[in-house]
Amino acid sequence: MALVTSKEMFKKAYEGGYAIGAFNVNNMEIIQGITEAAKETNAPLILQVSAGARKYANHTYLMKLIEAAVEETGLPICVHLDHGDTFELCKSCIDGGFTSVMIDGSHHSFEENIKLTKQVVEYAHAKGVTVEGELGRLAGIEDAVNVSEEDAAFTDPDQVEEFVQKTGVDSLAIAIGTSHGAFKFKGDAKLRFDILEEIQKRLPGFPIVLHGASSVMPEYVEMINKFGGEMPGAKGVPEDMLRKAASMAVCKINIDSDLRLALTGTIRQYFAQNPSHFDPRQYLGPARASIKEIVKHKIVNVLGCDGKA
Repeated sequence: MALVTSKEMFKKAYEGGYAIGAFNVNNMEIIQGITEAAKETNAPLILQVSAGARKYANHTYLMKLIEAAVEETGLPICVHLDHGDTFELCKSCIDGGFTSVMIDGSHHSFEENIKLTKQVVEYAHAKGVTVEGELGRLAGIEDAVNVSEEDAAFTDPDQVEEFVQKTGVDSLAIAIGTSHGAFKFKGDAKLRFDILEEIQKRLPGFPIVLHGASSVMPEYVEMINKFGGEMPGAKGVPEDMLRKAASMAVCKINIDSDLRLALTGTIRQYFAQNPSHFDPRQYLGPARASIKEIVKHKIVNVLGCDGKA
């Protein structure tokens, strides 16, 4: 099995009423935990790399690790650039073997977003690579993405048809109330399913993407707080809302914060219980197991893509 694009994945997901998990990766243990979980559940998979992760781990190292995962699992795996903000970055990832890229022009005007997204689409499609665009702006912080609540904006359904038609994108990330980071809501979560329904009507059969969709699982937040962290009030997207979105037009759900929390919480707990240990394998092993556990949970109980590879 070679690396694949998201095109066939999304077609099957839309028709089947489930979503594909797009999990952010930064190092070997995270990649191993995610892909082992996907193999055991026989799930298709998108491994996402942000610009920050690519800089941290090195493009070549990440690609070789992902190629090893394909060889080990035999699964259809898509390698996707998360939140590319320039044509140059997207081009570099396409030329470097990525099978999908996101061009996030949401910080530009509608017209400039179309222009930039179309430029990336034309280059990517000539290379057989799929492209995700974005309309609307999610609040929150993730790597280089930093949007205040005042600057956040829901996706306008009146713009989606024109955007997709003029850019030729293969999928569209929308803003319906999710948020980047671990502090998504001050009160009860309220996703705008009315906006999602309207977009689905206007773009029938077209794959929609949800960013900022970690559930901020309380057991890992509690673990971090118990062993020296300070995360009071961390609150994510309820999983029943994500399941509902996955049954509609949403074909890709991004998950990053949950992985970070599981990794960090497990390592904090390990050192609290074993303060004299210094072998990285002793604390990274349990952290990798936590990543695997949480990804299996997401695949089976939230995304519904188990057995769909």
